Order: sequence, then C-alpha cells, then structure tokens
Amino acid sequence: MPGLESASLGLWVSAGARHETAAENGIAHFLEHMAFKGTTTRSALKIAEEIEDVGGYLNAYTSRETTAYYARVLKRDVGLALDVISDIVLNPIFDPAEIEVERGVILQEIGQSLDTPDDIVFDWLQEAAYPDQPMGRTILGPAERVRAFGREDLAGFVARQYTPERMILSAAGAVDHAEILRFAERVFGALPGGGARDEVPARFVGGEKRMNKALEQVHFTLGFKAPSYRDEAIYTAQVYAGVMGGGMSSRLFQEVREKRGLCYSIYTQAGAYSDTGLLTLYAGTSGEDLAALTQVAGEELRRAGDTIRAEEVARAKAQMKAGLLMGMEGASARAERLARQVAIFGRVLPVDETVERIDAVSLPEVRGFAHYLMTHAPAMAVYGPVGDVPALDGLRDDLVA
Repeated sequence: MPGLESASLGLWVSAGARHETAAENGIAHFLEHMAFKGTTTRSALKIAEEIEDVGGYLNAYTSRETTAYYARVLKRDVGLALDVISDIVLNPIFDPAEIEVERGVILQEIGQSLDTPDDIVFDWLQEAAYPDQPMGRTILGPAERVRAFGREDLAGFVARQYTPERMILSAAGAVDHAEILRFAERVFGALPGGGARDEVPARFVGGEKRMNKALEQVHFTLGFKAPSYRDEAIYTAQVYAGVMGGGMSSRLFQEVREKRGLCYSIYTQAGAYSDTGLLTLYAGTSGEDLAALTQVAGEELRRAGDTIRAEEVARAKAQMKAGLLMGMEGASARAERLARQVAIFGRVLPVDETVERIDAVSLPEVRGFAHYLMTHAPAMAVYGPVGDVPALDGLRDDLVA
C-alpha cells in the first residue's frame, strides 16, 4: 500500500470455537490468551517488550471459525513482528503457573460477559439458532470447562488443529511480498500436515431462549437462516439487512425509533460463516414498550417483500460499497480481508469483482429474500423484563400472516 510507513500482519488459523468438541468448549479462546504467556525462547514480558520497544501493537482474537494473532509495526520492524507471531503460535510452553493466572483472567471475562446483556443475548441467539452443535456454542466456553483445562488439553488442541494447511499468513501496508514469502517458507514450510478433519456442518434449527431479569431494558433479538459466505445470495442478504436496519435512514430505525420513540438502538445485520449464515435483528427497549416494538418491527418485516423500493436498494448497495472501499484504506482491515477470503474461497477476490457482485443485486432479489425469511421459523433470544415478549410460535405466526 503506497504511502504507508506501517504494516499490519498476522497469522489466521482456521481453528475456532466450532472446531472444539463439547468437552473442549472454550479452549480455542484459552489458547489465544496463552499465546502471550511465554515461548521456548521468550518470556511473557519479553514478548510484550520486543513489540512495544519499537512502538508496535500485538493482539489476538477468537471467533467461531478462526483464531488470529496479529501485529501492527513500522515497516522496518516487519521482520521482528513476523518472528514474534510465529514464535507465540509455534513454540508456546504452556507454563502451568501461567495457565492458572490466565484461567482467572478468562473467568473474569466470562463474568463480565454475563453482566453485559447485549453480549450474552447474542450468545443465546446463536445457541437457539444452532442448538446442540458446535456452531451454537459460546466462544468463551462455560466456566466449568475453563476451570478444568490443563496443559495437555491445550497442547492436544494445538497438535490437532494448528496445522499448516489451516494457517494463513497475511500482511498489508508497507510490506515486501517476496520477503513475506521467504519467511513463510522458512518457518512454516517443513511443518507436518494434519490432513482432513471432521467438521460438523452447521444446521439452522431455530428456537428461543429467554431470561427474566430486573434490568432497565429488554434486549430483544431475532435470527433468521441466511446464506453462507460461499453463497452468491449473501450479497442479497446484506443489501436486505441494509434496507431494514443498516443506518439512520433504514426502515426499522425510522419506523421504530424516529417516528415512535420505542427504542434507542435497533439494527439488522447479515452475518455469515463458511457453511451457514444468520441474519439478526436487535433492539433494546423498556419493558412497557416491548409489545409495541415487536408489533411494529414485525409489521415492517412482513411488508418488506412487497414494499421495498428501488431507491432503498440503491442506498444499501452504496453503503456496502463505500464501507468496502473505505475499509480497504486501512492496513489492518485489508490484512484481515485477505486472510478471510483465502480461507473461504482459496483466493483473494479483487475489489472490482466484489463491487460487481454488489451492483448485480436486484430489487426482485431483495424482495424475494424478504419473502423467504418470512417462510422460515426464526430463532429468538430475549433478556431483561421479558413479560410482554410474545412466544416464538405466536411471533412466527404473526410474521407469516
């Protein structure tokens, strides 16, 4: 990326929460924490100091399909960042004392999540959408499992899942492509392959989970079966999500918030995975306004298939394209996009190709997708003073009426 003095780079490993067994739930996230706790050549303090001594930034995250370890440094320090990242992924020591310390940190993180309603309600929605399967489990895992993990558990998961065919080294910004290739070949080229793994396909089921609690607001979510990343219809789903709840001009924002004042936050988004997708609606409102909110939102969902207008589709497409192109101006977002696309498609989609796919979405396709959603049972999760939340069966009947 010409003109940049810094680079973003990292290792994206296709080993996330969905690749765990039920007994391992939470271990991918535990490993993310342990990456910074020492290797065979660096102490935990040394890992932090080497990157921060040059003004850099080092972090990691876990999702349902990926664990990523990444850094941002000045261009002269790319070699150092590559060395540190490869070291923490390939040579962790899993010191028992550090495991105990980090176990406490993760248990605190779980506790914090349980006290954050708009976090926990999406975990519940995922569980309701994909019950009794890996895709429906939480990323943090249950506290009882986190308390049980030991060194052998961590090392075993790494041995099975952290194999070269599941790793993508991605970099963007002030980087030399040939230098990155030479490093990858030298450090990762001799690693033994892991072969194919048994991955449980995600199967959207739908259902509901609710918990009554004395909160100021009800956190209300709906989830509908949506296309995967590999399905061309993902672009239609994303345009639909933009029309319905993608911004201040969207239908739900205007009808529910601006015209009636029934909430502060309401939005829709089309999330996708390698083999499934979940279109979600979120709203936070007071207990006394909940019944009115669900009625108005349900009406907007019902009538979308017949009333979405061409100008709304054009606006949502413009928002998608602008978001894509603006995101490409940041090295971190670009490095992540490169890794995600190689993991999903085996190649990087040119930006022009993605823009063409967005432009190709038509009004009839968006309306058809809106009708499709109303013919499939959704998932629902609600947290707070839930007394006025309709049962899922009744809500589904209203949506298809």
